[in-house]
Amino acid sequence: MARKFAAITFTPSVKAAQERYGSRNANQRFEDLEDSGDTLSETEIEFIEARDGFYQATVSETGWPYVQFRGGPAGFLKVLDDRTIGYADFRGNVQYLSIGNLNADERIALILMDYPNRRRLKIWARARVVDAAEDPELIARLEVPTYRARIERAVVLTVEAVDWNCPQHITPRFTEAEIDELVAPLKARIAGLEMAPAATLAPPPVLGDGPLELVITGIRQLTPEVRAYELKRPDDSDLPEVIAGSHIEIPVPAEGGRRETRPYSISSNPSRRDIYEIAVRLDPAGRGGSRAIHEGYALGMRIRAGRPKNAFGLHHDARPAVLIAGGIGITPLKAMAQALKADGRAFHLHYAARSRSLMAYGSKLALAMGGAVTLYPGDEGRRIDIAALLSAAPADAVFYFCGPDRLLDAIRRSAADLGIAPDRIRFERFVALSTEPDDTAFDVHLARSNKTVRVDHGQTILDALIDADVDPDYSCRSGTCGTCAVKVLEGSPLHRDSVLSDAERDRAALMCTCVSRAASERLVLDI
Repeated sequence: MARKFAAITFTPSVKAAQERYGSRNANQRFEDLEDSGDTLSETEIEFIEARDGFYQATVSETGWPYVQFRGGPAGFLKVLDDRTIGYADFRGNVQYLSIGNLNADERIALILMDYPNRRRLKIWARARVVDAAEDPELIARLEVPTYRARIERAVVLTVEAVDWNCPQHITPRFTEAEIDELVAPLKARIAGLEMAPAATLAPPPVLGDGPLELVITGIRQLTPEVRAYELKRPDDSDLPEVIAGSHIEIPVPAEGGRRETRPYSISSNPSRRDIYEIAVRLDPAGRGGSRAIHEGYALGMRIRAGRPKNAFGLHHDARPAVLIAGGIGITPLKAMAQALKADGRAFHLHYAARSRSLMAYGSKLALAMGGAVTLYPGDEGRRIDIAALLSAAPADAVFYFCGPDRLLDAIRRSAADLGIAPDRIRFERFVALSTEPDDTAFDVHLARSNKTVRVDHGQTILDALIDADVDPDYSCRSGTCGTCAVKVLEGSPLHRDSVLSDAERDRAALMCTCVSRAASERLVLDI
């Protein structure tokens, strides 16, 4: 069944316009979806009940549309069931244009706005006008006790179709209450500083011991989960040049006072030399690095980070690029898209996330890159068809991917099925591979100290060494920095890092103890 809104709105003249302007194929998918989109899900219900206003359009007997704003306290537009919404119609300027139109034509269209998060929901419905005296029980169900306004009637809407609209060109706006909530922590912080004795306001120590000293000069909340941090030199001098796809090792406080680092892509435009920007997604199930940054990093704080590195650089020839991002994997690909556009090179960015509100940089990229960006918000029923995407790409395209492993696996499988050369599939991974079900326990013998350590199922070699009071070198714990790499004297390692080269693994016999395991029953390490 096609999406109901497409059946309603994709008239022959609309389809002709889509054909003329090159969007017919993209819009055809709405007619091919199995989800009809004519009932309200929990996502739509939650969104509707949080609104304090909406725009509605009706049509008069002259054929002219009339658009009106309806406002009230948050939640005055009520969901009665998964196909029905309604609101109490308060007395207004007594022109009754909308009510008169609905008496002649029951069809109505609504647009509900969430300006701070740049979201909008479209609803097509059929309206029934119920005077207050006709159904007091319905009026009581729709009234808002705390809002003192005269209710003249109820408007009950039977939903025909719903559709989430893209966030392009929505200017963020905030209510007074929303602004108060945002600045409340700052006000509390300022009040605390004003009351503190001068002696307690000494500058905090610099975090980390890397070669590049930086100060946090900006913090922005990109999504409910992702926070961006702007980094500059303390003296405002130029930063080391970066190439699109670069990352930087950022220090994070760890348990026991030990300093660890985490790698984060530099997501700012590579042409900028005054700042680096990183975006950090808070991962409640992670090892604590993202939480330490979200809770501990503050404006004015100084850190000592590593110098930028790049193991995910763009190709230099004229072949087109296809960029595929999943979730927070957008960070290196954002910089790539900006570099490709600046160079006038052909590319297309495909960006998938659970919803538009969780797409860090999504709306800005779509606006800046025009038709070179396609967004796939999952809660709108839009999914990346990997096989179709790879098949439709230019025959010489180079593919760049950053995102969850399951999406990478799908790309690799489809590429193999289509005969795409492996060197045209390039990816970045900043997290350790998950433990496989067949990971078994094994022994690690330390040649220098003549000590044998047991590594249990689901345990890393690094953690086993720490538990055995060995003091190994380590930093990222994700197989991306190489700090924990040691030489394997005997046995077969099962490599799961993304930093060591084939030469380092084969000729130098190195392995990363923080993520890699053993393919044999025993390893002998040069420790």
